Amino acid sequence: MTTTTTPKTAPKPTPTLPLTDQDCLAETLTFNARFEADAASRPVRGAAPDAALLARLRRNRLAGDQPPLRLPQGRDRTVAGGVRVRTFVPDAGHAEGVYLHIHGGGWAFGSADGQDERLRGIAEEARLAVVSVDYRLAPEHPFPASPDDCEAVARWLVTHAAAEFGTDRLLIGGESAGAHLSVLTLLRLRDRHGIAGIFRAAHLLFGPYDLSMTPSQRAFGPRPLLSNTDSLRGSYELFSPGTGPQERRDPELSPLYADLTGLPPARIVVGTEDPLLDDSLFLARRWQAAGAPVQLGVVAGAMHGFTLFPLTVSERERVRERKFLAEAAAR
Repeated sequence: MTTTTTPKTAPKPTPTLPLTDQDCLAETLTFNARFEADAASRPVRGAAPDAALLARLRRNRLAGDQPPLRLPQGRDRTVAGGVRVRTFVPDAGHAEGVYLHIHGGGWAFGSADGQDERLRGIAEEARLAVVSVDYRLAPEHPFPASPDDCEAVARWLVTHAAAEFGTDRLLIGGESAGAHLSVLTLLRLRDRHGIAGIFRAAHLLFGPYDLSMTPSQRAFGPRPLLSNTDSLRGSYELFSPGTGPQERRDPELSPLYADLTGLPPARIVVGTEDPLLDDSLFLARRWQAAGAPVQLGVVAGAMHGFTLFPLTVSERERVRERKFLAEAAAR
């Protein structure tokens, strides 16, 4: 495995956070409190969920009780030696770039068709072709299955994007576990295939970048928000069974400990009530120190996965995301 290039002590976050959306703080915190109060009605995600619970989590929307809405504009296909993807293209036809999207779900649930409305919105408003990876899920397929699938689709796009979508302007990003897999994909392209500078930007929402657990992960405790200390630890055990905290500092598992030189400009977003707060703060500092521009957004009061819910901050974040991706494709 790759040797870490970072110091053993993780960098401390900057004392002044670049907070956004403080005018919405009351609404955001009220939603958090209601979400916590409803915890008893939600399934508890453990290190080894039974088959029925896992099937329920996979069948429904992330953080929801209903199946996801599949839009007719989405196209399912198989590429790159058998990896399934779901694609959207702008209705007007011409795409300015291609966004490789990697969904979240703790590496164990979620799917490429779980966010059709959002992905179609990106296709239409940012004028991008969107390719979402339906990577294999743990625990049936633990590490390195999901990074392997994302790497395969990324390599396929490097070779085929121009012919398939009319442009070779590539972007990458995802949410939570998808943000983690996005960074691993960029590192694998660089280190395994000498592919650097092809992807023009990375959009990373509330990702876990240190699977040995940053201070904010360890300190968050059992608060029944969408993610907490116990659920994160359980996800790591599903994704990388048989590994302990020290082994999980390997850069192939935890990109915070990797050499980040040569990576593209990034936008990194997290909420202040997310156990993964430190992950984004630390990654942003290291990413920028490695030489690439970083836009860091810290959403006041927002919990993990806040973009899944009908909040003012969620709608604002969707606008900011589409603007960043459109501008990155146009550069």
